[in-house]
Amino acid sequence: MGVEAPKDGGCPESAAPQAADGERSSGRDAVYFVSDAHFGLDRGERVRVERFSGFAAHVRALAAELYIVGDFFDFWVEYKNAVRPEYFPILYELRSIVDAGVPVHYVAGNHDFAMGSFLEKYIGLTLHRGCVDAGLQGRRVHISHGHKVGRKRIQRLVDALLGNKILQRLYRLLHPNIGVRFGALVSSVSKMRHRKRGVPPRALEKYRRAARARLRSGKSDLVIFAHTHYGEILRFSEGEYCNIGSWMDRYDYAVLRGGKIQLMKWE
Repeated sequence: MGVEAPKDGGCPESAAPQAADGERSSGRDAVYFVSDAHFGLDRGERVRVERFSGFAAHVRALAAELYIVGDFFDFWVEYKNAVRPEYFPILYELRSIVDAGVPVHYVAGNHDFAMGSFLEKYIGLTLHRGCVDAGLQGRRVHISHGHKVGRKRIQRLVDALLGNKILQRLYRLLHPNIGVRFGALVSSVSKMRHRKRGVPPRALEKYRRAARARLRSGKSDLVIFAHTHYGEILRFSEGEYCNIGSWMDRYDYAVLRGGKIQLMKWE
């Protein structure tokens, strides 16, 4: 069923990984973060999948945990007996990471409103439908896709409609060949429009202010967001803010090793 956000607006806590064997305690010392791959978009899909396959092998060998911070799939609608075939290679890689003993957390983003139990039941991921507060390598880490930061009223209304379970059931009455194609078309048009427009500086500043407010609260010393497709690390007196960037555009990811956060690019 996934991990729901507490009713008080806080985030559930994610337990630190346990050292299950000698290999994990000695060799797997890094926590990886990746987001916004938007798999399912036709443009550049083959290259994105190939590069993620290489990244997955790297994660299997070195990761203590992997956090997918939302919008990994561009449009996910969960039918009972149908899965988009374009997703098979990525689902295989995710399952291979889990089978290697690496816990994989999926923190839902704005494109993940219709996720059900498939990823948890069949792939082995832990699905978080809100933000996560985790103790990682001595750091107090707040992890969120970030799409709700400074959300306007009309955007909140759209979120409520898309997340409505009754409307989702009605949509699934469409044959998958129709429902998936229509949803993917709408999602891709919206994505292309935003890519052409770019990220306004005021939007980036909004995320920086939200991150620093969280740091100033004393609840976290590291805030990790995604959503903007603009990777950056900012250091304040209260802690650090990392935006992961985008796998779709630049193959960005972040890694936490020895309590130090770094923004990387998969070549």
